[in-house]
Amino acid sequence: MKYQYTMTIEAKTEPEADAKMQALTTLASRLSEKELSKLAHVIKHDPVKTALAKKYLGV
Repeated sequence: MKYQYTMTIEAKTEPEADAKMQALTTLASRLSEKELSKLAHVIKHDPVKTALAKKYLGV
């Protein structure tokens, strides 16, 4: 099944917001609900792991 949502994304420009939405859509389609929830939890509550992930990704 597919569900539609209306979302607001904070970004400096519309192209940046479009890129964020595309990235979120990719994550949602490739990760399970459990994996996405764990990722969100780590990003919210574990700045060390988040920093390591960003370093690994080169961002």
